[in-house]
Amino acid sequence: MEHRPVISMLLVILTSLLPLAGKAQEEVKYRMEIGAAGGLGFGLTDLNSKIFGNARGAGGAILRFVLNPRMAIKTSLTYTGLSGNTKNPQEFYPDPTDHNKPLDYRFSGGVVDLGGTYELNFWPYGYHRGYQGYSRITPYIQLGFGLSYGTAKAFSLNLPVGAGLKYKLKERLNVGLDWQTHFTLSDKLDGLQAPTGVKTSGFKNKDHYSTLMLTLTYSFSPKCPECNRD
Repeated sequence: MEHRPVISMLLVILTSLLPLAGKAQEEVKYRMEIGAAGGLGFGLTDLNSKIFGNARGAGGAILRFVLNPRMAIKTSLTYTGLSGNTKNPQEFYPDPTDHNKPLDYRFSGGVVDLGGTYELNFWPYGYHRGYQGYSRITPYIQLGFGLSYGTAKAFSLNLPVGAGLKYKLKERLNVGLDWQTHFTLSDKLDGLQAPTGVKTSGFKNKDHYSTLMLTLTYSFSPKCPECNRD
């Protein structure tokens, strides 16, 4: 009987600690990610119409603003190599000085891209599953707006469209596979404009480029755990 006060005291202490244990396991939400990307890129231009034709290196920096577990805004500054020639053209390009001869033209350069995309995750993205049902891996789709500057002295707006896959290696470390196709309004990214003499408008028959890159980002700027609960 004399042990009852001690047991009661221990029960009170354990009961008071349970909420603290629950809070310790609650996932910290981070508002931003910063990192790098690297992989392959290729142009869809007058000099190439094949997926991964004349592929070259691509890479850059990423800054992602996490809106919630299902949505984010990703900004990036990347460089994509472009190359090609008219040696094996998809169609006959006449030489401007002699229309009976094929055009002999080579290009090796690239395009700098500054853009932002809205990402929509298929599943709520997080490290601890918890009652929110977070997943450490999720596919996503993306759509945005960007600016392109080609080394052939061409400047254009572009519309990036793509998809990807994210995976949390650690609570603050994220890896991903990111695919984007950039539709531009320029026909000069490869330095060759309307070689057949046919004028176009909009995105039709303009120079576009695609990238497939691995990404590695680090989460930072934790959100106040008591503020704006999702």
